[in-house]
Amino acid sequence: MSSSPSMVDWDLAGRTARRLVGPGPETTREEAAAVVRELHEAAATAVAHVEGLTGLRARPDGPRPEIAVVDRPGWVDANTAGMAALLDPLVDALAEKQDARPGPLATAIGSRATGVQAGGILAFLSSRVLGQYEVFGTGGRLLLVAPNVVDAERRLGVDPSDFRLWVCLHEVTHQLQFTAVPWLRDHLEAQIGEFIEATDLSPDVLRERLRDVLRSLGDAVRGIEGGDDGGLMALIRDPAQRAVLDRVTAVMSLVEGHAEFVMDGVGPDVVPSVRTLRKRFAQRRKGRGPLDRVLRRLLGLEQKMKQYADGRHFVAGVVDRVGMEGFNRVWSGPETLPRIEELTDPDRWVERVHGRPAIPA
Repeated sequence: MSSSPSMVDWDLAGRTARRLVGPGPETTREEAAAVVRELHEAAATAVAHVEGLTGLRARPDGPRPEIAVVDRPGWVDANTAGMAALLDPLVDALAEKQDARPGPLATAIGSRATGVQAGGILAFLSSRVLGQYEVFGTGGRLLLVAPNVVDAERRLGVDPSDFRLWVCLHEVTHQLQFTAVPWLRDHLEAQIGEFIEATDLSPDVLRERLRDVLRSLGDAVRGIEGGDDGGLMALIRDPAQRAVLDRVTAVMSLVEGHAEFVMDGVGPDVVPSVRTLRKRFAQRRKGRGPLDRVLRRLLGLEQKMKQYADGRHFVAGVVDRVGMEGFNRVWSGPETLPRIEELTDPDRWVERVHGRPAIPA
């Protein structure tokens, strides 16, 4: 699992995260078993609802989707492997582009230091993620983090069965996106390759940009709004890199917004308390305290929240104008994916892809 010893010690990252992660809410053995069973059932039930609403179908000749209900350490293990599979080739490619040996800053940030840092990030996220579809790494697996689902439904005071199905609707939508549209993963990997080709940061420039990010984090501690919420992504300012990031952001906003549209679009016939869930869940996403705000900004999670909002606005706007069948043109190929400026202006996408002015359906 470990990459070059000069970069990230992924084994140490996993051990660090496991040591730092909280145990989760208290449950009896019987309660825990019931949660695992119901999440499996909810994920299976969600498939038909998602297919019926979206019109997407997984390819019959494709891999059989796997559903794994895990605890927090299990999520850490999966994502340590996933981050290694995604980042190690990127790091290797960047290293090959360097003519000189790493300078003092790069040497100081050795594999163990970055391993501990990565472990801290994984530990923080492991108590908040409800579920995810593994696009990279092992790929093809749908993870549902049982203790986080239980913790969230208790904090929100919502119906457990409704909430579990609601969460599964979101994650199964992601699963269907990447199984019904197999070129989507290849497209994301190609964008990462383009990003590497455009990367050329010197230690001095990196140090200067890190200071800017830390200044933004200081504002977050004091509760000051504004500034760049991109977190570590704010380090990237090269126009070529930003262009790639815009394309990646547009794709991720699309897939996140599409999932948000689906989890609300099924309606109260499927999830009776869907409106209550949406209202209370929106409050959860605002974060809890100063430390939570800092970590969210550092990891770019505030930008993630913007992706949910912009993506849902785009999907709802396009469906309103050309229907779901017209919206599904978005999956035809990379050229029909929304551009960053079209997320907040669905009419522009409709005119570009359908070749006519948008008229509400």
